[in-house]
Amino acid sequence: MYSLIVAGVALVALLLPWVTVPFFGSLNGFRSWGILSFIGVVGVAIAVFMGNKSLAFDDTSRKIAMGSFAAIALGALIFVASSKGFGSGVGLWLCLVSGLAGLAFILGFIKLPDDKKPPVS
Repeated sequence: MYSLIVAGVALVALLLPWVTVPFFGSLNGFRSWGILSFIGVVGVAIAVFMGNKSLAFDDTSRKIAMGSFAAIALGALIFVASSKGFGSGVGLWLCLVSGLAGLAFILGFIKLPDDKKPPVS
């Protein structure tokens, strides 16, 4: 479920400003390479709801989630590289960080505590 929370943060980041254009204001992430990040969010949701939700990812779901988090980060990273000098917004950086954090979580670089507690006797 942690993966779904991180993907939810990326989805909110897509709604926040990604770029500030003079005289036009700010634009959100639902354009150009931000669509790749959105496809990654959908992929994470599919991976989470596939199979038994009470267990950790099986091999197939893990690969789908890993590729989807990579797509979230890659979409934001390519958008940064092709921003043509416009100011980057908070949503862009939040999306990039959430994609990288989700990828690090799936790969095992970030360890989170287990929800199961031993029975009290």
